Amino acid sequence: MTGSPAIESATYLSEKALQRFIDVLGEDGVVLGEGRFHEQYRDKYWHRDDDTYDPAAVLLPRSTEEVQAVVRIANEFQVPIWTSSQGRNYGYGGSSPRVKATVVVSLTRMNRVIEINRDLAYAVVEPGVRWFDLYDALKESGNEDLMVTVPDLGWGSVVGNSLDCGVTYQPYGADFMAPCGMEVVLANGELLRTGMGAIPGNKSWHTYKRGLGPVLDGLFVQSNYGIVTRMGYWLMPRPQAYAPFWLTVPRDQHLEQAVDIIRKLRLDGTLRGVPSMYNTVTVAAQFPGVMGRFAGAEGAFSEETLDEMADATGMGRWALRGALWGDTPIVEYQLDKIRKAWSAIPGGKVLFERTYGPDEYHEISTIPDKCQAGLPGIELIKAIPEGVAHIGFSPAIPLLGTDVREVVDLFDRIVKEKVGVNVAGGLLIINERTALYVTGLNYDYRDAEQCRRAYDAVKVLVAEAGKRGYGEYRAHLDFMDLASAQYSFNDHAYRRFCETVKDAVDPNGILSPGRHGIWPERLRHLADRG
Repeated sequence: MTGSPAIESATYLSEKALQRFIDVLGEDGVVLGEGRFHEQYRDKYWHRDDDTYDPAAVLLPRSTEEVQAVVRIANEFQVPIWTSSQGRNYGYGGSSPRVKATVVVSLTRMNRVIEINRDLAYAVVEPGVRWFDLYDALKESGNEDLMVTVPDLGWGSVVGNSLDCGVTYQPYGADFMAPCGMEVVLANGELLRTGMGAIPGNKSWHTYKRGLGPVLDGLFVQSNYGIVTRMGYWLMPRPQAYAPFWLTVPRDQHLEQAVDIIRKLRLDGTLRGVPSMYNTVTVAAQFPGVMGRFAGAEGAFSEETLDEMADATGMGRWALRGALWGDTPIVEYQLDKIRKAWSAIPGGKVLFERTYGPDEYHEISTIPDKCQAGLPGIELIKAIPEGVAHIGFSPAIPLLGTDVREVVDLFDRIVKEKVGVNVAGGLLIINERTALYVTGLNYDYRDAEQCRRAYDAVKVLVAEAGKRGYGEYRAHLDFMDLASAQYSFNDHAYRRFCETVKDAVDPNGILSPGRHGIWPERLRHLADRG
């Protein structure tokens, strides 16, 4: 990955510090050896020969107490540590650290579902708990009728995904509502509980998102101020009716109109959750027969070819995936309202098959419908051919047709010019007023030149979007500094404040240095401030 900041050549991990880690975690709790890093503890979408972000070692604590011990040793020897929960966020950096020779602390062994509260519909989990694990725990405890809002792939960490603002699709996915109440190991090894958890034995810790005084939970989202070792997560009872559907936009020229209709349906409460709208390139990938017909095309597809693909799939140039949850009469009314609103789009269709009752979820067959029903899976990753990787840039855009059109056209132009391919894009309607435009570039991670071109193109997107006032909501490891630099109001007052906090709570700068552009004073010379 060219363009990364210079990395110090010396390792931070001394033999004495390594032995102390082994004393605490045991021989099986410390992973050494470059080959093992390539297998598991790095982003699988890096080029195979790129070791820019390889760690010096991987630590595998089993408990909060062991995390505290690790942090204290890291402080004593000034060893920077980079925390990951499952490290499954491929295309964002995986579990790779921002600084080479950092020690990765992988929390995969901390995998307990600590509590399931049926009456108040929440769970409490450790960071090693995957979506699969939480779903299985609900099923095994007789609480399968409590739904968990899940992302597209179920193998990631509930805590890790939430702390990086990963998107899920049910109503509690909107604006990342599900997390509530955290336990955090601070940089000095002390233990903090946020919100009502600061009162010993408080029963509202995982039901009330605030407390008394400043709300601290957000400080530990996308930050490097502490290590979250447990978190509450809100669940939702299965409704009387669950109705998944697709809305099609036959031609690209109607994108603005579609976005404005979606906004109105979100604002009046008809559409809930996180509807997601994908362009032809993204949707057509789910139709191998269609993609095979156009596989011989060189470079980016023309508008005419994209229209042909849109017609061949029957999904249009854009297709929105959504769902309704609620009592049957209300769901039927909302669906009828959506049909009437969508009929304003020439040729637009509402593709709907059936509703599901709470005892019929075993009959759900398609990947999108399962996802929105809270049934985790990994089918999407299995469908990706060997060697195919992606990298993306996802700015937050006001949910206005004109703004969405501006960014979509800008990104299409830049990606065609720089890489010669079409954008694989999706609009995630994260709340009533905002869309996250997830812009993906596919490439072969076995080809160094393809990797370089893709990464260079995305960095251009970050800078060009920043000039127009659009910023990333979740940055890739390789351009965290660049994404952070776009938040430049008043000479980067936001970043300066965050780094002031960093230096106060982590004076030795050991916790995830450089995460989302926040560097500790002693390592700030590594920052790419351009």
